Amino acid sequence: MVAAVNLVQVAALVGDSARATMLSALMDGQSLTAKELAYCANVSRSTASGHLGKLVAARLLTVTRNRRFSYYRIAGPLVATMLESIGVVAAIEGPPHRQPRSANDDALRFARSCYDHLAGQVGVAVTDALVAMGHIVLTDEGGEVTPSGGRFLSAFGADLTPRSRRIFCQPCLDWSERRYHLKGLVGARILDRLLGLGWLKHVSGSRALQLTASGRAGLSEVFQIEINNEGVPTSWNRSVIPPRADSVLKIEGPARR
Repeated sequence: MVAAVNLVQVAALVGDSARATMLSALMDGQSLTAKELAYCANVSRSTASGHLGKLVAARLLTVTRNRRFSYYRIAGPLVATMLESIGVVAAIEGPPHRQPRSANDDALRFARSCYDHLAGQVGVAVTDALVAMGHIVLTDEGGEVTPSGGRFLSAFGADLTPRSRRIFCQPCLDWSERRYHLKGLVGARILDRLLGLGWLKHVSGSRALQLTASGRAGLSEVFQIEINNEGVPTSWNRSVIPPRADSVLKIEGPARR
């Protein structure tokens, strides 16, 4: 009974449109003020503060106070996973929407941050490439970095040390692609490196990530991912024998920007 009551309470909190909008705005892992979240949800600041207080009390958000401002963020990967999973179910089971997709919708489907890791078509393509090259073993239950994968990611600059208590490597069902991308420490470090190299960059006011010219070239060289004329990434050709990691990767830090 206690679990059922808690489920009802969490569902009611997430089910409010204003709160859902604010939670979605925080799904890129950043911290935002009540004023910024009020603007995202199109509500007054006092209304936003009331919503945020409930979300903090339910431990869905955390708040950090810095002088005059309070900054809100998703409480952790578990909450982010729950929100992304709701998005997956909504995309599959929800009623069809008559509204045409916007440019931002298309940008989110192409590449976006899912809390702290890469999602969208690019995220799925990177995952497919790593699996096809034998660097990641992925099942419905979990993921594993192979010895060649450890060398590959280290050469790429995705530092997987020190190992912490957080999830290391796990599949995350992508709500727009309905296929897996990577989450956990491995997924987070890959996104950090792609941003650090300047291959991807944040889009202001959105979770969308923009692929740069150097990113297009880098994805092709390192991950064998090509972007077709429709802007859709196609990953590693599985009919090709995967080369060894040390023969694929020749990156020397930020000089590739």
